[in-house]
Amino acid sequence: MSNALPTLIADARRQHRAGAGSVLDVLLRTAPGPDLERRLREEAGVEVLARAAAATPDWSALPMEQAALARCVVVAVAAPGGPQRWLAMEDPWDDAKLRRIGGRVGEALPPAAASAQAMRVWLGEGEGASAREDAAAAKPTAVADGPIVGFVDSAIRAGFQTGASDIHFECDRGGVTVKHRLDGVMARFARLDGATQAEEVISRIKVLAQLDITERRLPQDGRFRIDIQGGRVDLRVSIMPSVFGEDAVLRLLDKAQLRETDATVSLDLLGFDATGAALIRELSMAPSGMMLVTGPTGSGKTTTVYAALSEINTGLEKIITIEDPVEYELAGVLQIPVNERKGLTFAKGLRSILRHDPDRILVGEIRDAETAEIAVQSALTGHSVFTTVHANSLTDIIGRFRHFGLDMFGFMSSLNGVVVQRLMRRLCPACAGERDATAREAQWLGVVAEHGVRVPLAVGCPLCHGSGYKGRFVISEVHVIDDAFRDHVTEGSPLSVLKRHAYAGGTLTLDQQSVRRVLQRETTIEEVRRVVGAI
Repeated sequence: MSNALPTLIADARRQHRAGAGSVLDVLLRTAPGPDLERRLREEAGVEVLARAAAATPDWSALPMEQAALARCVVVAVAAPGGPQRWLAMEDPWDDAKLRRIGGRVGEALPPAAASAQAMRVWLGEGEGASAREDAAAAKPTAVADGPIVGFVDSAIRAGFQTGASDIHFECDRGGVTVKHRLDGVMARFARLDGATQAEEVISRIKVLAQLDITERRLPQDGRFRIDIQGGRVDLRVSIMPSVFGEDAVLRLLDKAQLRETDATVSLDLLGFDATGAALIRELSMAPSGMMLVTGPTGSGKTTTVYAALSEINTGLEKIITIEDPVEYELAGVLQIPVNERKGLTFAKGLRSILRHDPDRILVGEIRDAETAEIAVQSALTGHSVFTTVHANSLTDIIGRFRHFGLDMFGFMSSLNGVVVQRLMRRLCPACAGERDATAREAQWLGVVAEHGVRVPLAVGCPLCHGSGYKGRFVISEVHVIDDAFRDHVTEGSPLSVLKRHAYAGGTLTLDQQSVRRVLQRETTIEEVRRVVGAI
């Protein structure tokens, strides 16, 4: 153990306030050693009570009800000259509490560092089997009170209740700011001042996700589960170091959202127009080949693939998915979560899936050449493959797979179709306004009016949290790949030729669909600029 005992204690106290267990629990995990108890007694002046059996509560001095509220217990410890009384505390360096309880008891009692498990046994909050104490002492203990714990908990619960997809904890020199991503954009939720408090907030999130609290220089990823409104919600956690400490992003994954897929989720419900939905159904029912869904991060690619799978999930075929993470539960489907720490990557999992006799396979995302190659080979050998890739357009996908170094003839032979999509915020019906369009905007809309053109305006009201928008809808290009397009790609035709062929059949571009949505008063030109960037 390092000689800097005061530094270790100060760090352990911060972790305790973040919900990592008692100060003694943290010290036993982070600075174990045979001389730890001796040094705490001799150098820090506190008794060490790791086990409940080491002391006997004195309820006459401090009744159990008061002890439970204060989270400290007056105990008697056997000593050569007779029993000695101590004030067992989860944080024995909390001088203010030590003085307050001493005044209530009527004497200044020496402090003792107790484990959280010992405190629970004394207070009747757990089963006092001594055999379980040592195992429990090695695990972080979540504390259900305290300002830091309450701050994190309220941020998560508020994010779930408002429908946020992500919760951002952004640390700066003066504290931490919480922002929710609502309908694809950031909305400020709360602020907690103080650099120390900001560090404790990140520590609390690390405790929940079972990450290394002492590591502050490297990125960390984890996940945890909480109960909200009678249901369980999974959260994916990403911790990233910054110049002011660390930032955290929590992705809310409500796995129950698609549990009743047959009754509630469909391509129509997601907002696809009749033509687009019909083409996606046609692609998803193909007995073999690959259907790719593409778009930037947060454009709803995974949800589209889930909806397509849900509509064809009749129970007559074996459907297997490999995802990172499993975002929603699908009844009757084998869903495999990627676990790169244990060596289960997309590529390795996909190889194993092929030996499990699947009819249809969902690969959550193609990230590398190895996964791309196996997915293409799977599609060429009689499997129906659904997958996503980060790209902006149909032609960008061709570039991505060329960059992977794949044989383009094999790739194009496997490709049945591509869905290019974006999510756009819908104008709030309660507060929608209007404004005059500029000459450039009127030209883009293709509208000529003698007295000017009026276009929708986002105003903001309590119903939409002041954003002017409520909910989102999808706009998409669905491209069915034909032999002529395959020939153009394998022959290395120019980009202009590929684009001309892709839209020759009447497929509306995202730009054209955006014009239609603005004219229908569903969204604003500002939102089109943000999502599509066409104007």
